[in-house]
Amino acid sequence: MVSPAIKDDVDARLKRVAGQVAGIQRMVDDGRYCVDVLVQIAAARAALAKVGKVLLESHIQTCVADAFTSDDEEIRAERIAELVRIFEKNSA
Repeated sequence: MVSPAIKDDVDARLKRVAGQVAGIQRMVDDGRYCVDVLVQIAAARAALAKVGKVLLESHIQTCVADAFTSDDEEIRAERIAELVRIFEKNSA
């Protein structure tokens, strides 16, 4: 569970990304120069990646840290497997 501050930060970032995507759609509709559209797509991707990094950092500082202080080996193993899956999905 993310803290209220992280939630507000992520919410604001996602709203900006949504605005960027809407702007990209307008650029395509208006027949803007392809390179300009591609630059904006790269910017939207970078902004979305930053959202992922903020959420991942929050997850590691809370859920993962809690799991590693737990005496439950199964919980620790689950969190490790979960992190591996997250890194696999985000490295593609």
